[in-house]
Amino acid sequence: MYIYLNIFNLLTVWVMMAQLQQGGPDEKEKTTALKDLLSRIDLDELMKKDEPPLEFPDTLEGFEYIFNEKGQLRHIKTGEPFVFNYREDLHRWNQKRYEALGEIITKYVYELLQKECHLKKVTLPVDATESEPKSFIFMSEDALTNPDKLLVLIHGNGVVRAGQWARRLIINEDLDSGTQIPYIKRAIEEGYGVIVLNPNENYIEVEKTKAQVQLSSDSSDEPAEKRERKDKIQKETKKRRDFYEKYRNPQKEKETMQMYIRDNGSPEEHAIYVWDHFISQSAAENVFFVAHSYGGLAFVELMIQREAEVKNKVTAVALTDSVHNVWHQEVGKTIREWMRENCCNWVSSSEPLDTSVESMLPDCPRVSAGTERHELTSWKSFPSIFKFFSEAVEAKNSSVKPAPTRRSNRIKYEEL
Repeated sequence: MYIYLNIFNLLTVWVMMAQLQQGGPDEKEKTTALKDLLSRIDLDELMKKDEPPLEFPDTLEGFEYIFNEKGQLRHIKTGEPFVFNYREDLHRWNQKRYEALGEIITKYVYELLQKECHLKKVTLPVDATESEPKSFIFMSEDALTNPDKLLVLIHGNGVVRAGQWARRLIINEDLDSGTQIPYIKRAIEEGYGVIVLNPNENYIEVEKTKAQVQLSSDSSDEPAEKRERKDKIQKETKKRRDFYEKYRNPQKEKETMQMYIRDNGSPEEHAIYVWDHFISQSAAENVFFVAHSYGGLAFVELMIQREAEVKNKVTAVALTDSVHNVWHQEVGKTIREWMRENCCNWVSSSEPLDTSVESMLPDCPRVSAGTERHELTSWKSFPSIFKFFSEAVEAKNSSVKPAPTRRSNRIKYEEL
């Protein structure tokens, strides 16, 4: 209904134009102004006129959703799964609602890490002052003191935060497939210490002051003469813009700026920082990594920067649909050789789980994760990864190099 009203307003402008074109010079000038107005109208923006306020609940209960005993997100009253298109023809509003729910999910997962998995939250940088931006990771009480095994988890890029593999899976599937909690619980049961990285928490957003907003709009590199001419044009069209805004009237969002976290301004920086201050200091004889998607790239970058340390401390690395690239990242021969022996990448594939998958890159073996969905690879390969770690420890202790899948891949790479 709101859209029909807006279209009606647009048709009204067309009628006004038709009437003005029949008049004299003054009317022609008004017609020109109206043509300019219509050329500026963006129908997508026009639809925002009657958009509901971008204000959403800050709790799951406020959204009228809850996780059931199976870890599935369900509506409190109807028991139905989450509905994205809550309001028809309002995609932007629906997307903002989805993002608001996502932020609540992130906090909910943090609570589960602490309450169900008994992990502690550790602030970064370790020497952060009271006023500077901060991040954090999660770790088990014995993460640095466990003499045997340590598991390190790294998620991919995007909106996900510590403890998550994929927000979409948490909302549309369940907590088991979308979070790292099954990995953490099994690791603890099998005697691992655990560290959960938070590589996407690189900055905090703060609202700009009026002075900062003005400064950002005035800080152009354009010549003074060009800026003056532009200012003049802007002043001349102000009335037309105001008239146009009557029909648009989109909700203006707050302008923010990013304040980066010291030594943790990117996933790669974060991985190196956590290695230097925690993982390398741990007592564990065997360190294991599970790195999903961009997390794999961050791990490879860590190897490039700390090659000798990683080789000395890490026993095995499980990648899940990793996006690393040994050529683009300029990975040296010695690292590639180590990856062939100690890494395995479970990739999205239609083949059954653990089936060998060919690769043109001479790094680590690739096997099927048993799913074609990128975001599901960590969950589907979950049992195989812990088996892979157990075999790696046995191979290390017996000095016999690993499983047939990896050895056969190694032969293929050497032949190449």
